[in-house]
Order: sequence, then structure tokens, then C-alpha cells
Amino acid sequence: MTDTLQPTFRALADPTRREILHLLGQQDMTIAQVSDHFDMTRAAVKKHLNVLHQGDLIRIRARGRERINMLHADGIKPVSDWLTFFDQFWDDRLADLKSTIEKETK
Repeated sequence: MTDTLQPTFRALADPTRREILHLLGQQDMTIAQVSDHFDMTRAAVKKHLNVLHQGDLIRIRARGRERINMLHADGIKPVSDWLTFFDQFWDDRLADLKSTIEKETK
């Protein structure tokens, strides 16, 4: 499963890409509109958008000559599911520790 998550984790690893996701969560944007929020070239922004697309975190729709970038929030679900395993792991471990402590204090 983690092999299929690699592109998503790669996309999420960069703070600029995480900020782009926040922007796209507010509204769909063209490359130019996204670029307006950053001190970098449109080519650099396009590279970030490509990584986000490869990570299945955004969708790109053609509108004439423009490409509209949209958040694909469902793309984060596999990562959330993966992290849920560890959340449950620690919940179980802490419950075991609590039981052990309670038994020893009686």
C-alpha cells in the first residue's frame, strides 16, 4: 500500500505545495492565479501543480486554452487511512498501559 502512497507523500512533503492545496481549497485557479500568491515563476508553480496532480491531490480541467486546477480532497483519503492504523496502534498501546497500571495499583 505504501508504494501507491509515495506520490501523495511526495506532494505533501513540500510546504509550497501544501499552501497551494489550501488555496485550491478556497477556489479553483489557473496557473497564473496560483502564481500570483508566490514569489516564483509560473514554470515553477506548474511543476508544483504537476507533482500535486501526480499525487492525486488536484484535478486539472481544460477551459479553452486555460487549465483550471481544482482540489481533489478525496486524494488525501488513502493517506488518512494509512495514518489511522498508527492512531489505532497507539490507542491500543495506551489502553494496555492503562490496564496494566490499574491492575498494579489495586
